[in-house]
Amino acid sequence: MIRALFFDWGNTVMEDFSLPGPMAHWDRVAWVPGAEAALQVLSVKYPCYMASNAPLSDEKMVLKALERVGADIYFRKIFSSSDIGLEKPHPGFFRALFHDLPFEPHETVMIGDSYLKDIEGAKDAGMKTVFLNRNSLAGDFVKADFQIRNMSDLP
Repeated sequence: MIRALFFDWGNTVMEDFSLPGPMAHWDRVAWVPGAEAALQVLSVKYPCYMASNAPLSDEKMVLKALERVGADIYFRKIFSSSDIGLEKPHPGFFRALFHDLPFEPHETVMIGDSYLKDIEGAKDAGMKTVFLNRNSLAGDFVKADFQIRNMSDLP
């Protein structure tokens, strides 16, 4: 049974335009296509969390960026590598997600666009995984339980 969802931030929920500095200060921010519609549906059924490798943004800065597009309302907590001190796919990053939450990894799903960082790391930690393959990369993505091309396919 799935009890919670974890989302990567950049290029999964919000577009990463690779501008300098923290995303909260960028001149432009935008949803990844389909992400808002997916979160509107899924956040009613599941608690949603963010798990991000954000070297320039702690939890508060990620929240400020999410607020700019109205995405903040969908997430109960934001886990940032700058707060945790480890980056995905390090096993310690994924272990940190569960310190204060009432879920076991096998009861959760990680959704992300980086096969190495999001999917391999989460699967190795015992989570279920959904690989957002927006660029239709070819490969044998054996650690992805599911593969989608658009966030609107997630629900």
